[in-house]
Amino acid sequence: MFSFLKADPKKKLNKEYGELLEKAMQAQRGGDIRLYSELTEKAEAVKAKMDALPAST
Repeated sequence: MFSFLKADPKKKLNKEYGELLEKAMQAQRGGDIRLYSELTEKAEAVKAKMDALPAST
C-alpha cells in the first residue's frame, strides 16, 4: 500500500555509478591511471548490481 514511500535502490546505485565514473574521469585527466582503473572497476561492479535488480514497474 505504501510502496511509493520506499526508496528506489536502483536510483541510489545509479547515482553512485555516476559519481564513480566522474571521479574516474577526473583521475584520468590528472594522469593517475591506476586510480582511474580502480574507480572504473568499482563502477562496473555497481553497474552489475543495478543490472541484477528486477525492473521496477
